[in-house]
Amino acid sequence: MPRLLPDTRPQRALAASNFVNAVGSGLFLTAGVLYFTQAVRLPAATVGLGLGIAGFLSLAVGIAVGHLADRRGARGVYVATLAVQALATAAFVFADSFWPFVLAVSAATGAKAAGLAARAPLVRHHGGERPQEFRAYLRAVTNVGISLGALLAGWAVQVGTLGAYQVLVAGNACAFAASAAVLFLLPPVAPAPVARGPRWIALRDRPYLALTALDGVMAIQFKVLTVAIPLWLVGSTTAPHWLVSGTMLANTVLVVGLQVRASRGIDSPRAGGRAYRRAGAAFLVSCALVSLSAGTPVAVAVVLLLTAVVVHTLGELWHAAGGFEVSYALAPPHATGQYLGVFGLGAGLSEALGPGLLIALCVGWGRPGWYVVGALFALTGLLTPLAVRRAEEGRQSLKSATVPNARTRTADPGARVPAVDPGQPAATSAR
Repeated sequence: MPRLLPDTRPQRALAASNFVNAVGSGLFLTAGVLYFTQAVRLPAATVGLGLGIAGFLSLAVGIAVGHLADRRGARGVYVATLAVQALATAAFVFADSFWPFVLAVSAATGAKAAGLAARAPLVRHHGGERPQEFRAYLRAVTNVGISLGALLAGWAVQVGTLGAYQVLVAGNACAFAASAAVLFLLPPVAPAPVARGPRWIALRDRPYLALTALDGVMAIQFKVLTVAIPLWLVGSTTAPHWLVSGTMLANTVLVVGLQVRASRGIDSPRAGGRAYRRAGAAFLVSCALVSLSAGTPVAVAVVLLLTAVVVHTLGELWHAAGGFEVSYALAPPHATGQYLGVFGLGAGLSEALGPGLLIALCVGWGRPGWYVVGALFALTGLLTPLAVRRAEEGRQSLKSATVPNARTRTADPGARVPAVDPGQPAATSAR
């Protein structure tokens, strides 16, 4: 990372909360699908179906909670979502059949989507002149935590007992609770001014919705590392099982070292669109390399899988940096939570469709399925720059219909007001 600590105390509080959260998440992200399939003994298809149901149920949660964070204050709403995640994750230990699994994972997935939307106003408010770069820093910090959690997850995968996996679940739940506690060090942020015009403006912004859909398809790439590669490695290659943790560790180390740097070169929505295009090409190459690892000697399989992860991570860096830029730059500051909640529909779409799709194609079809998945990513990358240009045009026309009402009072006069979009009239920033 270019620097170890952020510049301000609120930024350091957000980073610390992210780090604690990520250590627990690293435990479960690395081995979560294996916990349900190998330890609990749920069929892989059942796990994919349950994760899909959870993803669909969480789609609308982010929008509503993001809007609530805009109107009522982001810190308290974000803390509440982390508390729900802690309880839902702890309930995984009781998820020994289909419906308990669906209920627990739906609550956890919904709270995760809600938390990402609720955190967005905090990142924008405390992130300085370019919150996109601070968001990239947070992602690097998150991956430091994930890498630490992944090391412990490798132990659980190698031991393979139910008790070992349940340690991972308990650690994740405790991390969510601790992450929420750290946020009380963060100063409260005043609710955003109420805007004239329709309440749900993000849902009327069709170009932004189209961009959200494309990001959702591209976001399936996150499930390649946590769902497709672990199942492929264990079931279709001769690689040692501990490499599941090794692939996650390689990914997180690269993200920690390169995410901020990758984001600095992407400083406009157009540049963000081009980053998506490069990401799609990288994912196509990576999927091809993974497919070639089946039926090879141990050393060859290890080299192919690790190389595929490195190439995949380059695509992930470009995808994440492009997503940070377009999602924040094309969202009005007074509706950051709502817009980022809508953009989170893409991640929700990947949660809903990604696991089942990857299991069906990459595990069910085998080698040809990997080529289909790679081609899907490449096509999405080609279409995204066109969607970004349309969204930029829609953003200009939307400004005049969504000017904040300067006469609206906030619920917390003592807190600072989020920065006003320089493109809006100066009178709208009067408090």
